[in-house]
Amino acid sequence: MTAPVPNPAMFARMQPAEPVELAAPADGLSGHPAVDAAIRSMTNAADLSPADQIAEYEAAYRTLRETLATIDQA
Repeated sequence: MTAPVPNPAMFARMQPAEPVELAAPADGLSGHPAVDAAIRSMTNAADLSPADQIAEYEAAYRTLRETLATIDQA
């Protein structure tokens, strides 16, 4: 079984999207309390030992993943 081959002409008609300028807030925070806490946690983890950094990064990842999941449900 072979995979279907896309028609190159289809891609020739596609136009690139206009770039969107994104600017981070001056304070580096998002304005969302849970995301801001995760950002602070990752920033503070830089001063920890590598073993302790892992726990901080994992906690921040969980927070961000849960926050994104709630946004998707809204």
